[in-house]
Amino acid sequence: MPELPEVETIKRELAKVLISKKIKSAEVFWYKTVAPLSPPEFSKQTKNKVVSSLERQAKILIINFSGTTSLAIHLKMTGQLIYVANKRPLASKLSFDKNIISRTPLDIIAGGHPNSQMTEKQPSKYTRLIFEFTDGSHLYFNDLRKFGWVRLVDDSQLKDLTRHIGVEPLSKIFTDQVLIDIFKKYPNRTVKQILMDQTLIAGIGNIYCDEACFIAKILPTRKSSATKSNQIKKLRESIVAVLKLSIQKKGTSSRNYRRSNGEPGGFVPHLNVYGRTSEPCKICGQKIKKIKHAGRGTHFCDRCQK
Repeated sequence: MPELPEVETIKRELAKVLISKKIKSAEVFWYKTVAPLSPPEFSKQTKNKVVSSLERQAKILIINFSGTTSLAIHLKMTGQLIYVANKRPLASKLSFDKNIISRTPLDIIAGGHPNSQMTEKQPSKYTRLIFEFTDGSHLYFNDLRKFGWVRLVDDSQLKDLTRHIGVEPLSKIFTDQVLIDIFKKYPNRTVKQILMDQTLIAGIGNIYCDEACFIAKILPTRKSSATKSNQIKKLRESIVAVLKLSIQKKGTSSRNYRRSNGEPGGFVPHLNVYGRTSEPCKICGQKIKKIKHAGRGTHFCDRCQK
């Protein structure tokens, strides 16, 4: 599932092409994608909407329209957003060669789960929703496993949709004391259980949880009650640092994410533990270990982290 840096990357790159575009039509191929609205009602209510801005709350991408309505989009595990401009038809098979991308950077923008359908002619067999804009460009929402969703919401509904989301880790309100207070409130949870709880801290998933714990030299399996205030402060600094660096590098290329021009995210060389099972720790040389914890594969160095 794309985490905070990946959704932020998709938001920034789609903003380059979507703002000021007017929706000509919306064609729904899987009714649950746009629930609770029916496909005909969703199409009717989105017609002639003009995109005014894009934002992100946790892992939710929000496309705002002029007025008081927005599209809230969650890619979940296998969702894709693919923008195709009107000036060049999408070939039957695309190559995301860097030279091609540099010549036509805004013709095709693709972000999300990187299966082969991303680089093939659109719509694909996994296309659940197509937006056509008045200039002839299209935005495709593809989803292999059908877990993702696109909801048309007003300001009140958007607030309800996001009210259970925890503190944004890149916001000014995510202070040392806020994280210390969270740890005190849940003394019997492990560090990973706290960081992965989206109702406490928004947008941190498996990758950045493991990486932040490594930088802070804290085992993700450690009980929060056994973590001192100075260690929690270091953990907060590590969370912010790893998220900012990943955004700078356009996200992590894992099995279910591509940046929005179809290329892998550039954070992989900076990974210390995630996806490096049995490889030597970059600090001490000890082999990186992987266990299952909090329902997820958990990576760490048991020499550097305590």
